[in-house]
Amino acid sequence: MKEYRIFISHAWRYNEDYYRLVGMLNRAPYFRWRNYSVPQHDPVIDPDTEVGKRKLTEELRKQIQPVHIVIVLAGMYVNYREWIQKEIDIAQEYKKPIVGIRPWGQQRIPQIIQDISCKLVGWNTDSIVQAIRECSL
Repeated sequence: MKEYRIFISHAWRYNEDYYRLVGMLNRAPYFRWRNYSVPQHDPVIDPDTEVGKRKLTEELRKQIQPVHIVIVLAGMYVNYREWIQKEIDIAQEYKKPIVGIRPWGQQRIPQIIQDISCKLVGWNTDSIVQAIRECSL
């Protein structure tokens, strides 16, 4: 069974959806994956300084380069546009497919997420896993 290398876009300060998605993927039957994201409890650097921004960008490159797919939580894009856009740009630079997940209980998502996503799915484990299988490298 293939082990999918996945980067999940997330915000350190508001990461409930990130952990919810990680739990869903961990419980998915017949699905193996490795998380290439850096969770809140293991931050790499301080993103609020110029040096930190450069370092974080380089760390994001290292995290995204080896993955099969990038998952973007579309509901967080509006509030964290700068960093999520940076992750999207890096994913596109490395030609990594992107799966967008619609915000919980919402149908509207940012146009940029619609434009760059291989698939858009809701908060459903089967739909997310199927999109990963269909779109990953």
